[in-house]
Amino acid sequence: MGMKRKFAGNGMLKAGLGTANAEGYSMPPTSFVPSPRSFSLLAPAKINLWLRVLGRREDGFHELETRLAPLELCDRLTLTADPALPRGEIAFSCDEVSVPVDGSNLVVKAVRALEPVTGKLPGMRLHLEKRIPHGAGLGGGSSDAAAALRLVREVFCQDLREGVLQAAAAEVGSDVPFFLLGNVADATGRGEKVVAVPEFTATPRVLLVKLPFGIPTPWAYRQWKDALEVPGLPYRPQATACGELSNDLERPVFEKFQVLGHLKAMLLAIPGVSAALMSGSGSTVFALLGDSVDLAAVKAAVHEEVGHEVQIIVTRLRTGAHPIVEPADFSSLPATDVAL
Repeated sequence: MGMKRKFAGNGMLKAGLGTANAEGYSMPPTSFVPSPRSFSLLAPAKINLWLRVLGRREDGFHELETRLAPLELCDRLTLTADPALPRGEIAFSCDEVSVPVDGSNLVVKAVRALEPVTGKLPGMRLHLEKRIPHGAGLGGGSSDAAAALRLVREVFCQDLREGVLQAAAAEVGSDVPFFLLGNVADATGRGEKVVAVPEFTATPRVLLVKLPFGIPTPWAYRQWKDALEVPGLPYRPQATACGELSNDLERPVFEKFQVLGHLKAMLLAIPGVSAALMSGSGSTVFALLGDSVDLAAVKAAVHEEVGHEVQIIVTRLRTGAHPIVEPADFSSLPATDVAL
């Protein structure tokens, strides 16, 4: 089951998880206090502007062509070198209780993936502040893993070659190499071969609607070959300023979770929405918004279509990687996202 969050007040606040102001939504509060030895990095979410499945490979993965675009919506990861911890120890914590903090988390796996090259690293504390919904097709876990790789290099081994980071990233997960780039990119292979698209400069507003359940990515790919389109649901590619949007995984996912297909159709019918698509394997459906879109009307329409147990976030596409910040102080960062 996905992470459930309620929306309150004027539609700008995720109750109990953060503070809101006139500009939007700020980072969630946390009891974690960075030290002078702390370095922090924002880890952005992503959407797939298109995702084409070319076929199943002999290794069990599927060959893909996809364009990935980072969003302003982000998590924040902070690394603190702790001399009190023995070499090789990773003390990982997160302000979202549903996120595992053991060795199964991709953040921990990313650090461990470097050890064949670096050996055991000095003891460290890693703290994750979670804003990106998980189980959503938005790449939150992969982005957090990429942030861990960048932070470890900055703090402990600045001479570590980019190729080493990329190899470790590909070992941890197919989307992780993309997040090391920090820019819009085209990915092939199983998604781990990435090439930046520097000429891509569009930064439209993006509406994210995450339903209160997750969809296992391996399941979606297993069903892809034999899945059929559901009559009446929209699948056709959509021509936009961001390219021709389509997602081959909509076919298997919509076949089982038709509510997502109906949500997409509803969003496409809203004046000022230029396109709508499921991101990755779901369960998030996103829409590209024009400046004239009435967000209050969108919120009401979404709730009427799929109920109130959803997360609705307005953000933007972004270009360029976030900088590592030392000491870990983000008090001056502007809020960029609105939770409806």
